[in-house]
Formats: sequence, C-alpha cells, structure tokens
Amino acid sequence: MATTADVHPVDEIPPARRLAAFGLQHVLAMYAGAVAVPLIVGGAMQLPPADLAYLITADLLVCGIATLIQCVGFWRFGVRLPIMQGCTFAAVSPMVLIGTTEGGLPAIYGSVIVAGLAIMLLAPVFGRLLRFFPPLVTGTVILIIGVSLLPVAGNWAAGGAGAADFGEPRNLALAAFVLAVVLGVQRFAPPALSRVAVLIGIGVGLAVAVPFGFTDFSGVGDADWVGISTPFHFGAPEFRASAILSMLVVALVSMTETTGDMIAVGELTGRKVEPRTLSDGLRADGLSTVLGGVFNTFPYTAYAQNVGLVGMTRVRSRWVVAAAGGILVLLGLLPKLGAVVAAIPAPVLGGAGLVMFGTVAASGLRTLAGVGFRGNDNLTVVAVSVAIGVLPVGVPTVYEKFPDWFQTVMNSGISAGCLSAIVLNLLFNHLPAKRGSAAVAGSGGLPVGGGEKAVEQAREKTV
Repeated sequence: MATTADVHPVDEIPPARRLAAFGLQHVLAMYAGAVAVPLIVGGAMQLPPADLAYLITADLLVCGIATLIQCVGFWRFGVRLPIMQGCTFAAVSPMVLIGTTEGGLPAIYGSVIVAGLAIMLLAPVFGRLLRFFPPLVTGTVILIIGVSLLPVAGNWAAGGAGAADFGEPRNLALAAFVLAVVLGVQRFAPPALSRVAVLIGIGVGLAVAVPFGFTDFSGVGDADWVGISTPFHFGAPEFRASAILSMLVVALVSMTETTGDMIAVGELTGRKVEPRTLSDGLRADGLSTVLGGVFNTFPYTAYAQNVGLVGMTRVRSRWVVAAAGGILVLLGLLPKLGAVVAAIPAPVLGGAGLVMFGTVAASGLRTLAGVGFRGNDNLTVVAVSVAIGVLPVGVPTVYEKFPDWFQTVMNSGISAGCLSAIVLNLLFNHLPAKRGSAAVAGSGGLPVGGGEKAVEQAREKTV
C-alpha cells in the first residue's frame, strides 16, 4: 500500500478547505482572459447583450469541463498535470473574420469542430516531436511565454485595454498596492497563507477598490440565477472550406503553444512530460475544442496565465486545478455568480498578474541556467528566438501587411518563438559542424558547455 510519501506532489489531494482556496485562486488568475475571447468576438459581430452573456456563460462552462478533462483525465485524454484550459487568443482574428464576412456563428462553430477533430488526429504526431524540445528550446519557450504575458498584466494594471481611465495614476496605485500585498504575504505570512498570496492580494485589493469607486456591480442584478448552454444554440454548424482552413492553421498554433505550456508545467512540478502524456494532453485539447463548437464557444488550449501561479505558490497538485475547473462549471451554470467575479477591477488582477507572469519568465531562465553557453552558438539560439517571440508583442502591427495565415502563426509570440528555437537548435546543434570548429562533442553535433561535465550534461539532455 502506497504511503503519503510515495504520492507525487502532482497527485496529492489537499484538504477540502485548501483545495477550494487554491482552486479559486486559479480561477481569479485566468477569469479575465477566459471571458475576453467571447467578448471580443461577440463585440466585433455586434451581438446583442443577451447573446454576449450567453457566450460568456457557455465559455465558462466548457472551460471548466475542459480543465477537468485535462487534469483528471480518462483513457488517453488528459495530461494529468495542473493545467487550466481556456479559449485561445490565436483564434480571435480568424473567428472575427469568419463571423463578420463568412456566415456568422454557425460558420465559426463548424470550423471549430473540424479543428478539434484535427487536433485529436495530430496529437500522436506532436507527441513524437517532443525530442525537438531539449532544455535549450524549452527554457527559451518558457521565457517567451512569460515575457509575452507581461503586457497583459500591464494592461490590467492600467485599467484594462480600452478603458476610459486607462493609465490613470489611481489604477496603477491600486495595482501596486495589490502587488505589495501579494509580496508581503508571500514573504512574511506562514507557509499555509503564503501559498494563497494571490488570492489574499486580490481579496484585499477588492476590499480597497469598493469604497474608492473602482467596482461596478450593476451587471450582477441583470444576470440570471441559472443558465444552461444547449448544443447548437445559434443554429446548426456550417462547414465552409475557407473558414476551416484558417481554423486549421489556428489548431497548429494552439498545439505549439500548448506543448510549450505543458513542458513548462512539467518542469515546475517535477513530472516531466513524455511523448505519450503530451499526446494525451493535446488529444484532450482537441476534444474540448469539439465540445466548444457544439456548446456555442471556441477553441481551447492550456492557459499560460496559470503556469506562473503554479511556480509562484509551489502548489503542484492537479486536483487543485481540477477544483478550479469545478468552480468554472458552477460559474457557467450560475451567471449571477459569474457576474460577481467579473466585477473585480482590472487593476486588482494586474497587480497579481505582474508577479505571476514574471514567475513564468524566471522559470525559463532557471531552465536555461542548466544549458551550456560556452564554446557553442546556444546564446544565438536564445537571442534570436526571444527577439522573434517578443516582436509581435512589442509591435502588434508588424505583420499586418502579410497574409492572414502568416499573421495567425507569427502574431502569436509563443508559437513564433517556439518554431524559431526548434529550427535554430537544429541548425546550430544538429547539422554537421563548421570546418575547424571544436564546439562539437558526442554524436549528433552536441555543443560543449565547458569541460567533461558539460559534455556529459549535453549528452544527457540531447541539446
């Protein structure tokens, strides 16, 4: 019989009270991002408020179901790691285009269903590609994920993109206050409390925000008590070739992003992702995306926002995130409860987001610290990949003159940086060495990191 000591931290089940608190913390960390996709797509299509509210509750419901599938798993579905699921932002532009010019929501849902089926079919292929993700590549990708998320936290801290008071000093002051609370709790509180530092920071920030007029609870009164998403609420799906092609490109981008996120969580939890588990996780993404098309929502992927929370709190249990999935299901079935959570001001989330997303970037640096950079071109691999990954984040319009499929791939800094890191690693470390170069050791063109120890590490890591 296995003892508690034999149970991996990923499989530990905390007491119910801690489970609920940790789970709520994950929900608050990703809620704003989760509802952003239906808001953007529905707003671009000029849907009435009732339809927008329906899209949001449907999204929260399927977010919860998708998270449960990913964390708990069944048969060959689910990576069984603490990974939250949410709508991918890579699909926003193609879906807006499909929705406004090519058949509305039925055409979107038809393409989403096909994309989900394609992800399930391609999952084993991506699983076999895991050997192209040595620490040099994974560390670079995790670093890019963290850096790419920081502008999201910055927008929240300033008041939320598009807000009338965006950038007001009071917004940034509230975000700074929440950040200070999170850091203070993490540094000075007992271990049991420091692990819910983000939740405490958001709670204290909300308590301060209410008397200063940051909150608007008017939407709570308008929301229904109970709401159930029914299949094909907006009509039977339509399968249009152009819409399907654009969504298949999104599927490839989403799979690349999810691969990076799963590898990052595997690094943080001490349970490294293997080819089979990666395939199972991607297969769960595909199933959730099909469910999204059936239940009036959008493609699903692993949410990088929550990767940072795992690293920061050091709570590695997948059952904590499964609890978060259960909370999302409740929010999807109880719109009034969802409206309460939605009333949390953006600056409060921004203060917490800064430390969470920064943790992701720092985790990438920690992974890269174990890679040799002497006598090889690994520094070039990291430098160019980070530059390509951050470029669309810093200059969002840089690719606007390119075809739509190219924009879909390259506007996602995570997928662009990931592809760059894989290609450059193959170019510099696996092709035959330059004549006269001494920077090769072992088989396959492995770079020397300095001394026999570095050579041995290189062989073990297959850099």
